[in-house]
Amino acid sequence: MTDTSIPTTVAPQVLLINHFKTLKLPTFAREYEKVGVECAREDIDYARYLLRLCELECIDRERRNTERRIRQAKFPVIKSLDTFDFAAIPGLNKSLVLELMRCEWIHKRENIIALGPSGVGKTHIALALGLAACQKSMSVLFTTAAALVHELMEARDEKRLRTLQKHLTNSSC
Repeated sequence: MTDTSIPTTVAPQVLLINHFKTLKLPTFAREYEKVGVECAREDIDYARYLLRLCELECIDRERRNTERRIRQAKFPVIKSLDTFDFAAIPGLNKSLVLELMRCEWIHKRENIIALGPSGVGKTHIALALGLAACQKSMSVLFTTAAALVHELMEARDEKRLRTLQKHLTNSSC
């Protein structure tokens, strides 16, 4: 009787990809060969090779996290200050708006209230501030004043206003 079993060996690449998935390192899995070839060509040592892979993973992870925060913010549209026309609203304090984009007001637990007639850019600036906060690793939830009032009235009518107040207090910055 002869042994018909064939010893199987798994290629290192297959094991690496499996380990990268287990460790949740998708950029490593996607880039390790390409970066390896580049580093070999440039005669870069293994520590710098790993450093390049880690840097790529960190950049990609932050990009994905930012995209997730933007989706979770439920913005009706994505707007930044790049598309805002400050010249159209000469009374608007541009330097103040740019200062607010740094998001320090959030860390200080300060509020911003934007008042003015329709069409002057209040929502555009609010969306841009929310986007900036998402890009600075902060969680955001966009809502309109009307939607917030509606939710509060519903909560009051359903006798769950205290629960909503606790939720809003706990989830605020």
